[in-house]
Amino acid sequence: MQNGGQLLVSSLQALGASKAFGVPGESYLAVLDALHDTQGQLDFILCRNEGGAAFMASAYGKLTGTPGICMVTRGPGATNASIGVHTAMQDSSPMILFVGQVGTDMKGREAFQELDYRAVFGTMAKWAVEIDRVERIPEILARAWVTATTGRPGPVVIALPEDMLTSLTDTPALTAPARIAEPAATPETIADALGLLRKAQRPLILLGGTNWTDAGRSALQQFAETSDIPVLAAFRFQDQFDNFSPVFTGEAGVGMLPHAKALIRDADVILAINVRFGEMTTDGYTLLSVPNAAQHLIHVHGSDREIGKIYQPVLGIHAGPNAFARALTPVQGAWGDWRSNARAAYEASFNAPAQPSPVDMVAVTAHLRDILPEDVVLTNGAGNFTVWPNKFFKFGKNARLLAPQSGAMGYGVPAAIAAKVAYPARRVVCFAGDGDFQMNCQELATAAQAGAQPIILIVNNGIYGTIRAHQERHYPARVSGTTMVNPDFAALARAYGFHGERVERTEDFAAAFQRALASETGAVLDLNVSPEAITPRQTLSQMRAAAQAAKP
Repeated sequence: MQNGGQLLVSSLQALGASKAFGVPGESYLAVLDALHDTQGQLDFILCRNEGGAAFMASAYGKLTGTPGICMVTRGPGATNASIGVHTAMQDSSPMILFVGQVGTDMKGREAFQELDYRAVFGTMAKWAVEIDRVERIPEILARAWVTATTGRPGPVVIALPEDMLTSLTDTPALTAPARIAEPAATPETIADALGLLRKAQRPLILLGGTNWTDAGRSALQQFAETSDIPVLAAFRFQDQFDNFSPVFTGEAGVGMLPHAKALIRDADVILAINVRFGEMTTDGYTLLSVPNAAQHLIHVHGSDREIGKIYQPVLGIHAGPNAFARALTPVQGAWGDWRSNARAAYEASFNAPAQPSPVDMVAVTAHLRDILPEDVVLTNGAGNFTVWPNKFFKFGKNARLLAPQSGAMGYGVPAAIAAKVAYPARRVVCFAGDGDFQMNCQELATAAQAGAQPIILIVNNGIYGTIRAHQERHYPARVSGTTMVNPDFAALARAYGFHGERVERTEDFAAAFQRALASETGAVLDLNVSPEAITPRQTLSQMRAAAQAAKP
């Protein structure tokens, strides 16, 4: 006989879980007790806020392809963690959030910290469920694991009533995860897709999603290169294709560059693989008409619910990205100039003028491109500063980007910690704005305790940059609520046991970063960046002047 907490932990281990991120709570003490004996096998990473813990789980799932596990208490713990669930859903990241729940004998009375988890998370997660009987733990866990990882991956929320977790049962634990094969296209459907591409004059491959394998990425790259078809990555998925390939032409996302917009707008056939067609990838749904695009759209996705959700394809293919990519054979056409011109525009996009700032981020990112290892993991939260890791870095086939499609501030630091937990030997660099960093800077304590310290670069310009930019465009010279008074970030980092220093000038960065690399405790570099350097090619003053000139 074992209690529900023990059965839950044993089943998680059998499914392959090795890390869990969370904040303790009295509502799931039986689970915490069961975790006492699993250190080194299923480690509990103690976090400082449930939002940070949920971000870590979401990022872990995105990076590893296995569900990131998060454990929080009921009520406030669950609502704090909801930001990570929302992020995992928009990122298509596999994740399971376990939430303590009031006892079954108190449900429906608005007991202390009670929530209706199906109602709260029903539109935010792939599945929200409550386990009312201890015997059903293995059944529901097995279903949750499959739900989180198949089709379009995403988060599952499981509520755990306190008395259920302490109930005894002789129900056996799970022994292994189910093996679920990717859906694959028929030979006839593959032939139809290739036939449409052969007839194209301006074909384009648009890719996204989190559930690619190395073999799937390699197969797609080989097909694209042999066929000489340009490849665009959906918003913040540029790490899923080798950016050094001659067919890679950039990212379709926030601040989309003109050549990327033109590729989508002017293509006559678009092969969209594993893409959910979010707002950012379509420039607010303007580059393709809804619901019937002028472009001939071939939409390939592992979830039948994504095909035809927004755009009606000329050919919809229910198939996983890896199985589909492996089935492709090269096509030929007279589109060489179309591809080469797009690649040239992508390469030219790295050429930006010197920034009007004590620390020039053009120079900083150029230095990082030269020295970071080929398997580096970059992370970021949300803000104007994300242009630097997202638009001024090339991701090779082994590099990874952890960045939230949800635009959630505060994601970067927890994601960097999760990456170091998952792969301690890899170099992990987090880009954070000063406002973004302060959303979850307390998780530096989590990093120190877990021995998972990344290098964090704070792009410190003293403003909420994205909102200030919108203010100057729409209400020029009327600054309201976007200027910050910041702490001494270097001193704060040192208080958490990190190496911390302020970088005042561009010429000081290389040596400071070398010291950060040499630090065994992780590092925080506070970069002195002018608010004038709000974008790579337009200053804040220029933005304001343009808006004032346009006013009647």
